[in-house]
Amino acid sequence: MAVDWQISGDYFENCNCSVVCPCLVSKSPPLTSKPTEGVCDVALLFHIDKGAYESTALDNLNVALAVHTPGAMANGNWSVAAYIDERANEKQTEALGAIFTGAAGGPMAHFAPLIATNLGVKKVPITYRIEGKTRSCEIPGILRMSVDPLPTAHPSGEMWANVGHPVSPEKLALAVGASGSTFNDHGMRWDNSGKNGHYAPIQWSSAS
Repeated sequence: MAVDWQISGDYFENCNCSVVCPCLVSKSPPLTSKPTEGVCDVALLFHIDKGAYESTALDNLNVALAVHTPGAMANGNWSVAAYIDERANEKQTEALGAIFTGAAGGPMAHFAPLIATNLGVKKVPITYRIEGKTRSCEIPGILRMSVDPLPTAHPSGEMWANVGHPVSPEKLALAVGASGSTFNDHGMRWDNSGKNGHYAPIQWSSAS
């Protein structure tokens, strides 16, 4: 029986591409363009403002995913590490695991068939901040990421696109990683400072 769930909040990502993500503007099917550096090293960071997995509340919890792909994302062979807010209790941890692996349906189910290596789940302190248009996240000793809007002549100071990204199909801001945006775990060391980023509000459910 399908589980009824919904979450709303905010997300950002920072990858190692030197220009706006080629995966999202592939000339053939989505995710088929090769990353600018040949491989993709991307962190996806999530803050849940409000959420529920059946009767389990998920308000004010954070999740982070670190993904490595050896080539074009559509070719699969992804390696994925997950990090869940240490404040989550057992039921919340199970619920977040189901949602963010795609096992419970929703947007992340689009990515599940591409994952070849599950690097495991860690319960860690995760700090997620929104200050003006800047998003930042920190996992002590593992990850420190921050993105700002990509510079633009638009008076809003932001560029938004509806590129169909599964995380936020209708609205995605183009961003750039701030200095010191790094990840170090599972034998992987990244520095995505000055590289491609995105951010967006999220509104997910088991029906989406």
